[in-house]
Amino acid sequence: MTRRDKSLDSLLRGNADSNIVFSELVAILKWLGFRERVRGSHHIFSREGVEDILNLQPRNGKAKPYQVKQVRSVITSYGLVEAENHPESES
Repeated sequence: MTRRDKSLDSLLRGNADSNIVFSELVAILKWLGFRERVRGSHHIFSREGVEDILNLQPRNGKAKPYQVKQVRSVITSYGLVEAENHPESES
């Protein structure tokens, strides 16, 4: 299992929202096809076919827990990860 897979697994499980490294969250979003735009400390992510815009800011190198929940919600509600590879995304 690669580092990205472990980070994605942790993100989808939702049991460690306060321990997600911001750079890993950014890498997951880019891997899922999101475009990143940076304005100051704000990292704004958008993707064609996804109406939601994600506006994330790091806090001491980690992602803010409520923003991790927003990312998980977008990933699951738009079905951006194949259920057969990550069965926890169905929850």
